[in-house]
Amino acid sequence: MIKAVVVGYGNIGRYVIEALSESTDFEIAGIVRRDCNHIPDELKSYHVTSSLADLDADVAILCTPTRKVEEYALQALALGMNTVDSYDIHSGIVDLRRTLDNEARKQGRVSIISAGWDPGSDSLVRTLLQACAPKGITYTNFGPGMSMGHTVAVKAIDGVKAALSMTIPVGTSIHRRMVYVELNEGYKLGEVAAKIKADPYFAHDETHVIEVPCVDNVIDMGHGVNMVRKGVSGKTQNQRFEFNMSINNPALTAQMLVNVARASMRQQPGAYTMIEIPVVDLLPGNREEWIKQLV
Repeated sequence: MIKAVVVGYGNIGRYVIEALSESTDFEIAGIVRRDCNHIPDELKSYHVTSSLADLDADVAILCTPTRKVEEYALQALALGMNTVDSYDIHSGIVDLRRTLDNEARKQGRVSIISAGWDPGSDSLVRTLLQACAPKGITYTNFGPGMSMGHTVAVKAIDGVKAALSMTIPVGTSIHRRMVYVELNEGYKLGEVAAKIKADPYFAHDETHVIEVPCVDNVIDMGHGVNMVRKGVSGKTQNQRFEFNMSINNPALTAQMLVNVARASMRQQPGAYTMIEIPVVDLLPGNREEWIKQLV
């Protein structure tokens, strides 16, 4: 049995606990959350603490905001735990991998980063399409649906009481961000909107910020992706590949985190992204049995 701790109990953390509970090769060693004075009924059967150092585990599943991933990953690695996360700032992935690789090798542990659905499972599909048509172009179109990373980024901005960021595909990998906010008293929409649009999560996309009386009334955790690659196999032009899915965003992210937590136990020390690990290592049980079934 793989002993896992869940760090964070927001949307992803809740679904990670569900996914772990459905996995026969895991046990939940504990849950780390900021507020241990008010423990929800559904967590009272687990060891809940505010410190990773209180727990003994093989792997820490980081369900924290992206901008907290490095901090918690370094802490967990130093405690002798593998780490997995769903870090989703694409431009920061290489630097994060480099930092965590140094620490993971020093501690003899494994860190698998950016293991949600994009980056994550979609990264695997993009890699396969790249191999199928080495020359060409891939369009990744998200949504329509709720982006958790963007929503968390908005919630962190001063003056925002509650928020929802929806991703709307325009086509050819171009997206529109529809941001719905409840504001704290005394804050002006124009000022808050300017801060949102300046954030790296939003700076490169068309972004609309709309004030609403209740964000809960517009929340929808559904999401999806359409990927199209057009390219060349060998010297043959006009190869076209398409991949589609519709999902519950946090549920798929959680499932992938549990999968890579399993895979982390099968890798040599160091930091990895999902495209660097054997896909079969995401699955439980015997490798040869999966080869018989899937190949």
